[in-house]
Amino acid sequence: MTALRERFGLRIESLLQLFVFFLTALVWVGLAIFAPRFLTAHNITNILRQVSIVSVIAFGELFAIIIAGIDLSVGSLAALSGVVLAATVAAGAPLAFSILAGLAVGAAVGLVNGIGTFRLGIPAFIITLAGLEAYRGVALLVSGGLSIANLPPGFADFGSSVTLDVPNLFIVTLVVGLVADFVLRRTRTGRYLYAIGSSEEAARRAGISVGAVTILAYVVSGVLAGLGGELLVARLAVGSPTAAMGYELQAIAAAVVGGASLFGGRGSIFGTFIGALLFATIANGANLLGIDPFWEMVAEGVLIAFVVYIDNVQKKRYAGG
Repeated sequence: MTALRERFGLRIESLLQLFVFFLTALVWVGLAIFAPRFLTAHNITNILRQVSIVSVIAFGELFAIIIAGIDLSVGSLAALSGVVLAATVAAGAPLAFSILAGLAVGAAVGLVNGIGTFRLGIPAFIITLAGLEAYRGVALLVSGGLSIANLPPGFADFGSSVTLDVPNLFIVTLVVGLVADFVLRRTRTGRYLYAIGSSEEAARRAGISVGAVTILAYVVSGVLAGLGGELLVARLAVGSPTAAMGYELQAIAAAVVGGASLFGGRGSIFGTFIGALLFATIANGANLLGIDPFWEMVAEGVLIAFVVYIDNVQKKRYAGG
């Protein structure tokens, strides 16, 4: 029955991905018809830039979700890493060092979340919810509550430039996505992540180091949140302690709508990206059509509720098998 549940879970994931993919395609076709500016090169470039940052953060969030965890601190951590990058550059540090410093902050926070969750037994929801507030506060303290500008021109140019007509930010996202997909689908570590999410006890009996893999998942989530924050700094050309507000919810929504299960053991990089692209398209289309953004929030909420409902039905149906 375990194998049956796994096959059924994969089938549900594939169906959800197919549904979201065609829904995204349908939205694109509709906007192409009713919003003449939608398919312009300038607008497509804006969509790709917008989806890039959320996708990178969502890829990291997916690692936590796969092991049946959650990371609510990624938005605040993105802001903190961005502020650390901007502050160290402003203090005269080399750009490369500043970038590494921002990523190191993300890794350190992920380590804290992982250790707190596994070693101290603090529920992931609680420790990362606390981080959502705490790390935003630290970002405000580091920056003095103000945005930090005067970044190196080359860094800001990178965030706004394109290579072969493709936004640089999107190229970074593709590279990160391919690496993350390889880890999840082609490595032993990836198999361990899915195994823990499916059944932590079964994974432990199989000899998997549950603690090490759990901590690794949160470190990856932290590092990619940090990278997303740095990409946001490159796009805005400023390090703001109030940046990335609500990105934790966007990241979770992208992963879940893309086929990941909040109960663990399921999810993919491709599905997460399609989920992020769908939400970015809805936001862009609503703006072009002059639709009240409140309706955009309603549509996104209904979509998330529908996917979670399907996921919950699947879990209940096979919980006792």
